Amino acid sequence: MIEIKFLGRGGQGAVTAANLIVQASFKEGKFGLAYPSFGAERRGAILNAYARIDQIPINVHQQIYEPDVVVVLDKKILQMTNIVEGLKPGGSVIINTNRIPEDLNFDGKLFIVDATRICLDLNLVISGWPVVNTAILGALSKATNIVNINTLVKTIEENWKGEIGKKNSQACLRAYEETYEVVLKNLVRG
Repeated sequence: MIEIKFLGRGGQGAVTAANLIVQASFKEGKFGLAYPSFGAERRGAILNAYARIDQIPINVHQQIYEPDVVVVLDKKILQMTNIVEGLKPGGSVIINTNRIPEDLNFDGKLFIVDATRICLDLNLVISGWPVVNTAILGALSKATNIVNINTLVKTIEENWKGEIGKKNSQACLRAYEETYEVVLKNLVRG
C-alpha cells in the first residue's frame, strides 16, 4: 500500500488532488481511499488530505501517520510545520517551490516543481490564488509513477470540461515535465 499525505492551504485543492489521484488509480484497476483532515474551514488555513492506493481492497480508514509520500502544495508550509514528520525511511517529498529548501534533511527523495508559476502561466487562478492541485499531481506521477500521467490527464479532463479542463490537464503535463529530483546532502540517518 502507498500512503500519501498532501499538505496544503485552503483553496489550493489538496482535497481535490487526493480525490483525483484515487480516481485515476481506479482507472488502472487499483483500489484507493481519499479523505481530508482540517480544523477551521477557511481559505488559506493549513489542511491535510490523505490518499491510500493499493492493488488489493483497503480496510484502513484512519489518518496517515507514516506516509510513503508527502506532497507540499505551498512552500510557506515549510516554515509552519515539520513536513517530514513520520515520513517512512526512503520516502519521497514533493514540494511546490521555485528554489531548493536549504535546511531540509531526511532519509528519502526530494522532488521540486514550480507549480505556482505553471498555474499562473496558464491563468489557473481563483480569487487571486493559483490553484496548484492538478499541477502537483503531474509532479506526483513523475516522482512516484503511482499512476500513469496519461491516466491522470484523462481523469482531470473527465472532472472539468472545456477550457478549464484543458488548462488543468496542461498544468498536470507541464509539471510532469518540469519536476526534478534534488540530491540531498547531509542526510539525517537514525
